[in-house]
Amino acid sequence: MSASPSSSAQAAREVIAARLRDLRVEAELTGRELAVRCGWSPAKSSRIEHARTPPSDADIRAWCTACGARDQAADLVAANHQADQMYVHWKKLHRHGMRRAQDEVVPLYKQTRTFRVYCSNVVPGMVQTEAYAQALLSTIAAFQDTPDDSAETAASRVERSNVLHEGRHRFALLMEETVLRYRIGDTRTMAGQLGYLLAVMALPNVSLGIIPFTARRRVWPLEAFYLFDDRRASVELLTAAVNVSAPSEIAVYAKAFDQLAEVAVHGSAARTLITEAIDSLG
Repeated sequence: MSASPSSSAQAAREVIAARLRDLRVEAELTGRELAVRCGWSPAKSSRIEHARTPPSDADIRAWCTACGARDQAADLVAANHQADQMYVHWKKLHRHGMRRAQDEVVPLYKQTRTFRVYCSNVVPGMVQTEAYAQALLSTIAAFQDTPDDSAETAASRVERSNVLHEGRHRFALLMEETVLRYRIGDTRTMAGQLGYLLAVMALPNVSLGIIPFTARRRVWPLEAFYLFDDRRASVELLTAAVNVSAPSEIAVYAKAFDQLAEVAVHGSAARTLITEAIDSLG
């Protein structure tokens, strides 16, 4: 059974508290000494360290400064921001249907200049056809036992994908070859989706890479993740979306993306794999 959103948030707070405690211990400070340096009561330091009181951004910066670890502050502040939003369970997000969740990310898409996307299971949302999106979303609604507004949501997803045709946005997309072979919807739906990928490849602001079955891997197949500039990573798990904003964690996803890109094929080699997948549909 997956944890509740509230327990996931508390777990995230406990991780932050443990890291703060480690910094204090590494600095060889007692709780009272740290409180004096920060201008707090010892009780406040204890509440923060035991995850009973969520620290403010200023509290974290003061704690790190007192411990001689200012370089740790940015990651801890980012982790603190995302403690309540890190784990967003799909059933909660989709409890009134999927359209609302779709619309909520439109501002993020508009603000992002460079998208880096890796998918090992389905075609990335911003390059899905309406038929493919509807087939996929309807299966998700059925699996989650949430309202099925897949037709409306698929239309919204295609509309959101207009960012592809705005020159100020750049897209680096990576897919495992398996994505081309998984059957989402009927044969006509898959043929249309694969054909659309060939068309998308011609866009000047899109780089589409396919990681072949035969690639000699440095990074194993991962869960799907989306990098929005260097500000946020969204990771898609079976039960929840995980939103990452800590700079050090974003850097890990960026490193994974770069190493996956090294074994992907682009251009004519990628087109060949897509064409072969179309031919296999029969």
